[in-house]
Amino acid sequence: MKKASRWLVCLVGLGTILLSQSVLAQAPRAYPDKTVRVVVGYSPGGLPDTVARLLAQKLGERWGRQVVVENKPGANSSIAAEFVAKAAPDGYTLLVTDNSTTAINPFLYAKLPYDAERDLVPVTLAARAPLFLAVHSSMPVNTFQELVALVKSKPGQFTYGSSGIGSTHHLCMEFLKSSLGLAITHVPFKGTGQSVPALVAGQVPMVFSAYPSLSGYAKDGRVKFLAVNSIKRSNLAPNLPAIAETVPGFDFAPTIGFFVPAGTPKSIIDKISTEVREVLKLPDFITRATALGIEPVGSSPEDYASSLRADAERYSRAVKMSGAKAE
Repeated sequence: MKKASRWLVCLVGLGTILLSQSVLAQAPRAYPDKTVRVVVGYSPGGLPDTVARLLAQKLGERWGRQVVVENKPGANSSIAAEFVAKAAPDGYTLLVTDNSTTAINPFLYAKLPYDAERDLVPVTLAARAPLFLAVHSSMPVNTFQELVALVKSKPGQFTYGSSGIGSTHHLCMEFLKSSLGLAITHVPFKGTGQSVPALVAGQVPMVFSAYPSLSGYAKDGRVKFLAVNSIKRSNLAPNLPAIAETVPGFDFAPTIGFFVPAGTPKSIIDKISTEVREVLKLPDFITRATALGIEPVGSSPEDYASSLRADAERYSRAVKMSGAKAE
C-alpha cells in the first residue's frame, strides 16, 4: 500500500507539472517578447528613416527588446509596403513611411503590389516635416506675395526643382500653380541631394525642401525662405507665412507614421500607438527631432486613418493637376 501511495503521489505531481506547462504554453505572452522589425521604404538618411531610427531607439529602451530598422527602398515606398502587407500580423513587422504610400501611390501608379486600405492598418501619425519654399538669392523678391506677382508678370520664364516626378515637392508646387494660375516649368531631380544644390548654384530659381537642407544656405545668404507648405506656420520658422494663408486649405507637409499588416490584434495596435505617443512627448526626443526639422505629433489609430483619407483626397487632386504618371 505504501508503494502504491508513493506512485499515486508521483503521478499527481507529474500531472500538476504537465498541467502547469500546458497553461503557460497557452497563456498569451506579453508584447513584445522578441525583436521588432521596423521596415522603411526609403534609403538611410531620409525623413522616414530618420524618424524610424529615433523612435526605434526609444522604443527599444522602453520595451527591453531590440527594435531594428530595415531599409527596403524602391518604387516610392511600394516595395516596403508590399513586404509589410504580406508579413505575419503579429506586431513584429512594422512599416514606417510617409503619406506617399497611401495618399500618392494609389493615384500615381496604374497597378500596385498592395492595397493601402485593405492590407495596411494605420497605428499612429508620428511626425510632420513641413517643406519650405526657398528661392535663389538673385531672385528680386523677399516675400511669397512678391514671388507670385513676379511669376505672373513673366509667365513661363521661371522653373522650379523637385525631388522627382510624383514626389511631394512636385505635387505641392503643381497644386500651388493650379490654385494661383502660375506658369512655372518643372525640373525633376533625383532627390533633394540634387535639387537643393541646383538651387544654391542658381540652376533653378526655386524649390520646396525640408528646413535642415536649406537653413545653412539661408543663413549665409545664398537662398531666401519665403513660405511653408503646412496648414499652419511652423515652429521652426514662425515668422514665415503658411501658403494656406493665401490658398485656404493648402497643406502638403509630409507626414510620417506607423502601419501594421491587416489582421494585427487591436490590443497590439493600441499598445504600439500608445508607446510611440509617449516617446514623442519626451523632452530629449522633442529636442533632437526639432533640430532635424521634424515636428513630433502622435495620434490615435482612428485619427491617423482620418487624416490619411484627407491626404488622399488632396493628393489625388494634385496628381491629376500635374498629369504625373509613374513609369
